[in-house]
Amino acid sequence: MTNKLFALDIGTRSVVGIILEQLGDQYHVSDILVKEHKERAMVDGQIHNVLYVAELIKEIKAELEQVHGHLQKVSVAAAGRALKTEQASVTISIKNRPIFTEEDINRLELQAVQQAQQQLLQQKGDAKNNHYYCVGYSVLHFRLDGEEIGSLLDQQGDEATVEVIATFLPRVVVESLLAALKRADLEMEALTLEPIAAINVLIPPTMRRLNVALVDIGAGTSDIAITDKSTVVAYGMVPTAGDEITEALSDHYLLDFPIAETAKRQMHTNDEILIQDILGFDQYFPREEVLQAIYPAIENLAKSIGEEILRLNNQIAPKAVMLVGGGSLTPNLPEEICKILQLPTNRVAVRDVNAIQNLTRAEHIEPTPELVTPIGIAIAAQKAPVHYMSLTVNEQVVRLFELKEMTVGDAFLAANIRAKQLYGKPGHGLSITVNGQSIFVPGEHGQAAQILVNGEAASTKTQIKSGDKIDLIPGLDGADAKVSVREIIDGATIKSITIQENLHMIEPRVHVNGTIVNLDTALVDRDVVMVESIETIEDAFKHTNNLMQLQQFNSYCVHIEGKPLYLPEFSSQPSINGKPVKINYPVQNGDIITFEQSSLPTADQIAAHLDILLEEKVVVTFQNEQVELMKQAREFFVNGHVVESRSTVPNGATIKILEKDMSKWIYQDVFRFSTWQLPTTFKGSFTILRNGQPSMFDAEIFGGDRLEIELSEQTVSQ
Repeated sequence: MTNKLFALDIGTRSVVGIILEQLGDQYHVSDILVKEHKERAMVDGQIHNVLYVAELIKEIKAELEQVHGHLQKVSVAAAGRALKTEQASVTISIKNRPIFTEEDINRLELQAVQQAQQQLLQQKGDAKNNHYYCVGYSVLHFRLDGEEIGSLLDQQGDEATVEVIATFLPRVVVESLLAALKRADLEMEALTLEPIAAINVLIPPTMRRLNVALVDIGAGTSDIAITDKSTVVAYGMVPTAGDEITEALSDHYLLDFPIAETAKRQMHTNDEILIQDILGFDQYFPREEVLQAIYPAIENLAKSIGEEILRLNNQIAPKAVMLVGGGSLTPNLPEEICKILQLPTNRVAVRDVNAIQNLTRAEHIEPTPELVTPIGIAIAAQKAPVHYMSLTVNEQVVRLFELKEMTVGDAFLAANIRAKQLYGKPGHGLSITVNGQSIFVPGEHGQAAQILVNGEAASTKTQIKSGDKIDLIPGLDGADAKVSVREIIDGATIKSITIQENLHMIEPRVHVNGTIVNLDTALVDRDVVMVESIETIEDAFKHTNNLMQLQQFNSYCVHIEGKPLYLPEFSSQPSINGKPVKINYPVQNGDIITFEQSSLPTADQIAAHLDILLEEKVVVTFQNEQVELMKQAREFFVNGHVVESRSTVPNGATIKILEKDMSKWIYQDVFRFSTWQLPTTFKGSFTILRNGQPSMFDAEIFGGDRLEIELSEQTVSQ
């Protein structure tokens, strides 16, 4: 039994009515009627004047009913130019979380689609998400820590980014179509998208696994759909089409627009083009000359279409491009698109009605490319009808427009379930400053929310059907960040070092907000941490309070009268693991530090280095005995204090030497150092001799002198 199908293609410039007869898998186009809008009732694929469009639909319906009987149900399509395409990206932190799963990727993609939806709403000044249906999206890029990556599956890092291109259909487009049909006493049998309609008849499902672009070039716009992996992955539109070519002819030859349109159509069939300009002159021009005049417009059209195909297809040329619509007959257009996409010339082709399988047509119907979409709309009503579906999300009734295989993610979009609700909230992080550098310690990631479809565990990619019940069970929130000083400092800062056979466990000295703390101190938000790490021998000796020894490692130097005196023989030399080093040499865990203990110089030794005597000594012979005479000639001051000649002098000391007793030795000085005394019973006279010569008690003497006192007893007279 023959099934009669009625379809309408409501375009910007005209409405096409088509009668299609179906017998099994065979279709026959029995009638087509085209009527142009009297007013500008359509703008960008959306009905702006429902009454005008309804009247035009009524006229088409009435004329077709005269031949084909009563028409009650009709199939229609939303124009590709009504679709809104938006590009968006979302970046999330994945630091310190388990590796990325497929469901994590799905939820991240959903978040990016919602971001695209938000961007679209901001542009339109519209606050309601449910004013748009998402009819498809494709991923442009995945990035891990800023670097592009093929897939995030099983990856780990700090940040994950997904960039998508998503396509939306304004709900008002559908509602205005329904309103216009109702006024024309018609019931909508099925609704589809114009690109889907054309794809359904030109690209069978078995071919949709191929990456193919379909371009419907109309009068004002060129609609694009991309297939890949057995589905339609992207839609797009450029506001450049056949009218650009007509306008180029009109401008160049001074033609009225309808006459320019007629001249453009002659180019498909005639070698000589008859042109009548606005002054009324008729003239024939060679086709090649006319083509040359409009070629920049053809190149511009090809460039616009090619660049949009690349944008939608992630900057990769598809395997092939099919052109339909009246504008596809533009001369040399396939060749120019090939240049833009860098494809062989046999990969871009115009497809007309003859390319539709199992289709015949009445004799009066021309097999032009512009009829592909209207016929596709009628056939799509049977092969791939689109319906509303109703389901519940968390007890909320949601209605979806079934433009493709619908998933839980689509239901969430329609129910305004934000992607962030698919995870528990992350715990509060800590912002800490360590040695002037800001460090953020994130809280734990929230656990994923559980998705149930009709009580069964599901994912955002799970397919849904009308009547399904979807429940979203919130995930657990992540714990707040907790961190101690030990956890934020480098473990290498704690070192085991042996100094002169004594083992020391050396930890860095840590101040938190100016107060010294131990390494197990818990930190709070906004803490300022200063870490003094042990890096050199000098640091290690300071940390172990070997300050006296550390001073000996410095080159021995004292200051006399404001001038430095270096005595390197009194400096100590440290060694690490038996190798002599400087005090600024770095120390590592396990190092053994040794040194030779150097004795400090005495005041005498420093004075001798200066050729100065602190004490003056002479040795003389007195009464046949050697006697040493000694006196303090100079005073030795260390850092302002007098010290003895045998006192040690510390490194870095300030020294002052003052003369005390620089007088000459005289004879009578010998009595202070000699035990000889004049006998108490002695009576008589004595003679003072120096080196055998008479001398006096105040006479100057020298070392080595021989001093004598000769006694002469007094003789008692008888």
